[in-house]
Amino acid sequence: MTEYRIVVVGAGGVGKSALTVRFIQGNFVEKYDPTIEDSYRKLVEVDGHACMLDIMDTAGQEEYSALRDQYMKTGQGFVLAYSITTSTSFEAATRLRTQILRIKEEQQDIPIILVGNKLDLEEERAVSADQGRALAQKFGTGFLEASAKTNTNVSEIFFELVRMINKWRENNPKEAPTAPKGPKSKSKCTLL
Repeated sequence: MTEYRIVVVGAGGVGKSALTVRFIQGNFVEKYDPTIEDSYRKLVEVDGHACMLDIMDTAGQEEYSALRDQYMKTGQGFVLAYSITTSTSFEAATRLRTQILRIKEEQQDIPIILVGNKLDLEEERAVSADQGRALAQKFGTGFLEASAKTNTNVSEIFFELVRMINKWRENNPKEAPTAPKGPKSKSKCTLL
């Protein structure tokens, strides 16, 4: 079984923990309680193969940026979340991506999926889906809009990121220490 180290980043209050808990436990966290760090593990099946996801839910607050840097260093894929209801969280996504690239030593093809969360608050939308898509295209990342509250696209975020990590590992075999060695492993998650 292949392991995947996923780091969830974004500004404070965008719903990083809500997305993570919804995916891991299947329930929605109503109350906002700022996270310092939470780590979760979940065995999932992606494209017919078992995968162990090790998910680090990071703090959005700036005072914890040193901790976030540490997680970014070991992360293999990143959920870069913003809230569709606040343009400041959308702008923060650009800064966080720059930080990821700096910590990952400017590797441009790091698996990142940009996620516009809080799709259930459509009437409060401040960032259009087209803006999100355009930014993801500029970054060369994946893109999804989601809602932790209604469970819209939550699993898809993590499954798509697993596929992106697999593709990255295939393209960077020397950089991917956890990629299976030798013949193709039956437990490796595969691309569509």
